Amino acid sequence: MGGNAWTQTGPYQPDLKAAFRQTREETFARDNHGFEGRSVEELWRDPAWHEYVFTGGTATVLDFPSMIDATDSSDGPFMRPLTDEEVRAWSPVGRPTHEEWNEALASGRLDYPDVQGNCTVLYENGEPAGIGYWGVTTD
Repeated sequence: MGGNAWTQTGPYQPDLKAAFRQTREETFARDNHGFEGRSVEELWRDPAWHEYVFTGGTATVLDFPSMIDATDSSDGPFMRPLTDEEVRAWSPVGRPTHEEWNEALASGRLDYPDVQGNCTVLYENGEPAGIGYWGVTTD
């Protein structure tokens, strides 16, 4: 059985790791999945959270403890930004809009990753406007 594919967007910051942490905190504030009174970092030290995430997940950025660098090939439940080359494979200009990102995912030109999440900066009028995150929940 496979997991469910999901997408999410968050605010842009030049520091993608900081933007990821902000999006996780905002996502957790909207829905704590019954794990009240803790930070996201504290959750990732709780075996009950691991069980929750690794047997179904939240289908959000909460399913990842940290962001790795774009060129890092580590396996595991990490969020990884796409490299410029990976972005240009489906967005030749290299500044994908939200619509272009959605279309690339829907058409299969952009894959949903196994075990990891991916992200990329999304642009509006040529300027960074947000970050698109996507992945597949564990099963």
